Parts: sequence; structure tokens; C-alpha cells
Amino acid sequence: MTAFPLRPGSVIGILGGGQLGRMSALAAARLGYACHVYAPEEDSPGMQVAAHRTVAAYEDREALARFAASVAVVTFEFENVPAAALEALAGLVPCRPGLAALSTCQDRVAEKAFLGRIGVPVAPWRAIGSESDLDAAVAELGLPAVLKTTRLGYDGRGQAVLRRPEDLAPAYARLAPRPLVLEAFVPFAAEISAIAARAEDGSVAVFDPAENRHSHHILDLSFAPARVPEAVAAAARSHVAAVAEGLELIGLVALEMFLLADGRLLGNEIAPRPHNSGHWTMDACAASQFEQHIRAVAGLPLASPERHHDAVMRNLIGPEGMAAWPRLVATPRVVPHLYGKAEARAGRKMGHATRLLPAGSLALLADSEALGGL
Repeated sequence: MTAFPLRPGSVIGILGGGQLGRMSALAAARLGYACHVYAPEEDSPGMQVAAHRTVAAYEDREALARFAASVAVVTFEFENVPAAALEALAGLVPCRPGLAALSTCQDRVAEKAFLGRIGVPVAPWRAIGSESDLDAAVAELGLPAVLKTTRLGYDGRGQAVLRRPEDLAPAYARLAPRPLVLEAFVPFAAEISAIAARAEDGSVAVFDPAENRHSHHILDLSFAPARVPEAVAAAARSHVAAVAEGLELIGLVALEMFLLADGRLLGNEIAPRPHNSGHWTMDACAASQFEQHIRAVAGLPLASPERHHDAVMRNLIGPEGMAAWPRLVATPRVVPHLYGKAEARAGRKMGHATRLLPAGSLALLADSEALGGL
């Protein structure tokens, strides 16, 4: 039986081999742990830095059992890991976060119902099981509205904006799997996110919220701290802490939110894992989001989430992002990170770069000044 906190030298299992798994494995190594990455793809970013590797399908029960026998605890780096895989592992080895957190965040209907139960406001929404459901929901919520799959959507995938009545039938026919969810269109002033770690003893540590900008539905820029009134930042921290406590998770969770013109926040999506909008913590905090995640999973005390710098993080997307690499490497106070992906395809996250600024200075700068050499 696994004893927590894990002793140095223990092996942490990670389901998924993407860049979040890579950065988690690097953080684990810094704390004296080895990582065993399990993923279907052989040369994934996480595999490149893992001490141990299993290349197998998530449905392979024998491979999962061998994986479980080789690790002290299991976590995951993306929430589209099949729940059946985590369910199979949970009977063999501790899994952090567990199946309840994963299942809630894999389904937008369950996610929105959960947010409502814990008191985090959300935009009006309706579950859609048929075209007649969609017609009735649009009649109630109005247009424009956003129709989304309840599962497997990220970076703008699996959704459609409905602006006119004639948009309904084609969008319903195109989107799958079903059921779907219809959300009232939110005329937000900004998008922000907050990240919390929750430890085995129930303690919670929350990073400063970040202000996010997207391009083609993919995160482009994060400004940390978010340039919002302190009351808004406090509400964001409170909301994500409520999510962490409501899920009773051990690990890390991110909450994406819409900021309305009147200062209210609406919860949008939950990610029970490290989050793209928290990459700035790698360079602007003593302990990054990845270290906090590993600390929680391993049963260690959480570190302080305090910033020692303000930061602006930019994703390096596709060929254009890679073309900026030589300049970013040569720019003072910009910290570049590459993920080890061989092919720079359009829309693919190849890395990120973070510009560090003196603490307290970001709020005083225009966007152009804050971006500097990014």
C-alpha cells in the first residue's frame, strides 16, 4: 500500500504524454521523483523526459495493470483520458485527482451543474438531446448562442456560434458526440483564469488570476496578474478554491471565467490539471503550477503561490511561433520553452515564452510595453 508523502526516488505515473506531462515530469525530477509516462504516442513531449515509458492504448487493460504495478501514484495531464482507464487503475494504485473529478470535468452538463451547486455563477444553459430541444432552448435563451459538445472539446473544437435561425440545423448535424449543450452568448469584457492546488490535508493554495487573450480559439497571451480590480481577483480566487474543495481533488485545478462589464464573473470551464494559462508560474513564482501539482499528488506540503515577478506569457503556435524562436532566445528577460515536437503544424502548440517584469509594474504598462520582445 502506498504511503504518503512519497519518499524521494518514488515513481509517479502520468497518463498522457503531451507538454503538460513533460513539464510535470520535469517538476517531479526537481523534487527527487521519477515519472513513468503512459501514452499511445511513442515520441510525445512527455516521453522524451520520462524515466520510464509505456506506449500502449488507454484501453489496454494488461498494459494498464503493468503500469500500475510500477508506480506509487497515478495522475493525468489532460482530461480527455478515457474514464474507463482511470477506473481500471483506481483499483490497483492511488489516482490523484480521482475518477469523480475527471468525470465531472469531462462532461459540460455535469460541469455546469456542479458549478451551480457550489455557488459559482455560470451563463444560462440548456442540455440538448434533440433538434426539438435545440429549437426550444434557442426560443428561451435567444440568439446569438453557443452550441457545444458535452465531451472532447478544447481550443475551440466541438462548438459552433449560432447567430441566425438557419444556423441551428447544420450545427446540430455537425457536432458530435451528443448530447450537446447550448449556452447563452456572453458579451464579456475579458477572459480570466485562476489555478488552485489542493493537498491531501485539504489545504488550498491559489495562484494570482491571469488575464487571457485568444487567437483562433487558441490561447495566445496571458497577463499575470490579471489587470482587474482587486475585488474581481479575490472573487476569481474564491471561485477556483470552491471548485478544488467541491471536487475534493488532490492535485491542481484551473477555472476559466468570463468577466462581465459590471464586474461579475461567470464560470466557463474546469480543467483538473495544469493549465496553459498558468505557464507563467514556471518563471515568475518560486514554485510553478507543475511543482504544486506534483507536491499535491505526492502528499507533500504545498508551496507558496506568491509571485516574485509580473509576467506576460505567449504561446508559440505552429510555424509562425517557431519562426520567432531565434529572436526570443536572444531577448533579455524573456524565458523561452520548447516542447520537443518535431513538426510545426498550423494551430499546434510548439512552446511558449514568458517576459518577466518587476512585480507591480504590469498594471502601469500599455499592452505594447508589456509585450516588449514577445
